[in-house]
Amino acid sequence: MIKPVIRLDGVHKNFSYWSERPTSIKTMLVEAAKGRFRLGFKRKFTVLEDISFEIASGEFVGIMGRNGAGKSTVLKLVCGIYEPSSGKVEVNAKIAPLIELGAGFNEELSGYENIFLNAAILGFGRRATLDAVQDIISFSELGEMINMPVKNYSSGMRIRLGFSIATHLTAPVLLVDEVLAVGDAGFQEKCLKKIQQLHSEGRTIVLVTHDAEAVRRFCKRCIVLEKNKKVFDGSPAQGSELYLQVVKTGEA
Repeated sequence: MIKPVIRLDGVHKNFSYWSERPTSIKTMLVEAAKGRFRLGFKRKFTVLEDISFEIASGEFVGIMGRNGAGKSTVLKLVCGIYEPSSGKVEVNAKIAPLIELGAGFNEELSGYENIFLNAAILGFGRRATLDAVQDIISFSELGEMINMPVKNYSSGMRIRLGFSIATHLTAPVLLVDEVLAVGDAGFQEKCLKKIQQLHSEGRTIVLVTHDAEAVRRFCKRCIVLEKNKKVFDGSPAQGSELYLQVVKTGEA
């Protein structure tokens, strides 16, 4: 039996935060003098609840859901940035994630130097990066600005470079979060066509997006999250329609 490249089995993810903590040292001292000193209360909130799905090699899957539904948390679990509170996450292939703007960039280094740094973080050696570097620069359309420090880049320039790096290395799985929304319309279309090309070459694509049209146009499957649970897993047409219904009415 062929293993899926990504598998989530009964995954829960919780975060904790402090509530009613003193806002200053002065407040702490005043409360202590009154015999009411306390650090506050630690509270827990659930981001994902009992999420299960598998993604096979070569699939193109869109993940949709309103803000706060848990979409980005799913990708961070798959990348290993987060650990599940319970349940199991399995990844059986090298992944190129594009899930945070400029993640892995060193602000003081040039765009060119950051290509090698980011590629190394993704697990690619210098030889493989050298083979791809000119294509990365060309696709990013940064021109001479590739030699500028990244700290001087606009958000659009960062996403151009980050996307170019992630898509021109040979990882079999590409994870793409909403960061594409940062670029201009022409570059967004260029990115979507590049993603479609990678899929036609056999890559596995996971696309987190609010764009129902992109899901219908490119994806072969759609997963919808609502209120931290999976409420749909099936055809892109039905999934995107359900998402639009949730946005409009608040109910799945």
